[in-house]
Amino acid sequence: MTSGNLLTDTPALYEARFPDTERLAARWTQDCLRRHGAGPRVLDMGCGTGRDAAALHAAGRTVTGADLSEAMLTHARKHHPGPAYVRADLRGFDLGSFDAVVCLDSSLLYCHTNDQLDGFLASCRKALTLGGLLVAEMRNGAYFLGRTDLLHRSAVAEFTWQGRTYRSTTTLTVDRTAQLLRRTRVWTTGDGSPPVEQRSAWRLLFPQELRHFLAVHGFDVLELHDGPGPRTEPPWRQGRLPGTTTDADRLHVVARLRSL
Repeated sequence: MTSGNLLTDTPALYEARFPDTERLAARWTQDCLRRHGAGPRVLDMGCGTGRDAAALHAAGRTVTGADLSEAMLTHARKHHPGPAYVRADLRGFDLGSFDAVVCLDSSLLYCHTNDQLDGFLASCRKALTLGGLLVAEMRNGAYFLGRTDLLHRSAVAEFTWQGRTYRSTTTLTVDRTAQLLRRTRVWTTGDGSPPVEQRSAWRLLFPQELRHFLAVHGFDVLELHDGPGPRTEPPWRQGRLPGTTTDADRLHVVARLRSL
């Protein structure tokens, strides 16, 4: 068995595995930015393939997409033009001045330690104009308090791309000491290729913990809720306002930078 990140190394395969034909993530983000009066300059941290950055650009915003993966950035420049794409680490960056920082699809949770999360929020504070917004969407650590329905079982998915069938087997476990949700995913293709194992982890952030970190870094929380959002069930639709609970498996936050 070999190791690697098949989806990150093959961005077109990522988009085939996780299609977003309705651009729900970008539309939800645009709705948050519009409702709270954000200016036009947006930084999309952890932009991945560039789909969301390009959709925000098409909505009239001036967008910079940032990611650590050169493969993702190359794909974004070719297939989702419009934004400026740069390589940067969300745990510490200095990319200019923006009216909003966007961090979707649990990218923020790659900040595994308090120091890394401080680094991200300090960078956001430096990047944002006074009154600027931070919009983030991620897994909800609180969901795993006493719940095991997503843990210690193999979730199997199969799809076909370019005439080849891909099968993934994914297992989630909680590392309570490190406060991480660890994921092991094994890919097989059925054509004799060796299986590929991918390992990754997300910080398990809890709603009140997130409120504290944001307050320390000079942010006022405007919205903090579990849905609706682009990856909830049912998903967000235009006109649906945020809920009031933080119990489900996704967490959505909108925070405004204030003076300390």
